[in-house]
Amino acid sequence: MGLHDGRVVIVTGAGGGIGREHALEFARQGASVVVNDVGPVDDVLAEIKELGGQAVGNGDDVSDWDGAGRLVQTALDTFGELHVLVNNAGILRDKMFVNMDVGMWDDVVRVHLRGTFCPTRHAVDHWRAQHKAGTPVPHPRIINTSSPSGLYGNVGQTNYGAAKSALAGLTVILADELARLGITVNAIAPSALTQMTEGLDDYVAKMAEIKERTGFDAGSPANIAPIVVWLASAEAQEVTGRVFNVKGGVIGVAETWVAGPSAEKLDRWDPVELGAVVPALVAKARPNSDGSGTPRSRP
Repeated sequence: MGLHDGRVVIVTGAGGGIGREHALEFARQGASVVVNDVGPVDDVLAEIKELGGQAVGNGDDVSDWDGAGRLVQTALDTFGELHVLVNNAGILRDKMFVNMDVGMWDDVVRVHLRGTFCPTRHAVDHWRAQHKAGTPVPHPRIINTSSPSGLYGNVGQTNYGAAKSALAGLTVILADELARLGITVNAIAPSALTQMTEGLDDYVAKMAEIKERTGFDAGSPANIAPIVVWLASAEAQEVTGRVFNVKGGVIGVAETWVAGPSAEKLDRWDPVELGAVVPALVAKARPNSDGSGTPRSRP
């Protein structure tokens, strides 16, 4: 018996990398999987078949409203229902901000942010209709994909980080909005070696060093799938609105922005007063985190 026997899952961007590993692990756990990607998915479908699972491919662009509707309909037409949507599709257009053009910005925001909104809205419309009809879908789940770049920042990724930060915010808000329908919404901020990280030489070297020293392939995208598959299961009903850092064998909860030190007076501030106030507040506040989520040392 698997965690997802009889359940139907859509994984976007599942032709390779992290999405591929999600699809394979869902199949191992008994799910029927819709493998979505604008690139080829035949290899993934073949691997799922070898595992004894059921899967169907879908090549729609998730950032296209009608295409996202067809994606959800593929699950319903092929397997009769939809229980889980994993929004994984993404691209990179890395560039320092002063060299970034509007096309690079729009491409990344479109795929990551609009490409999460469109399939999510279609899935939620289906689940809401079933709920209204008195036949609610059991344990509906949405898993979004944020990034450490969106949570903590990374030089050269203003477009990607902005989109991924927005997805973390979307996750928190949508979880509150959909709770009445029994839908949970969570997100991951994964780190793994994929085609999207090939240019990050320091990270690649670090993962190679860990593998050589310990034998554990900490950079494998297969390490990301277990938390996603669990969050999509019936066991995770009480976990919603959270973002999880996932890297190698590490799983951690990313804590949201919190209100830090403040100052108040019972009148409107005069700008000339703030020179003595704002620097003192910043000195008391926790420093921004580095790319790993660890607060930076103060200068």
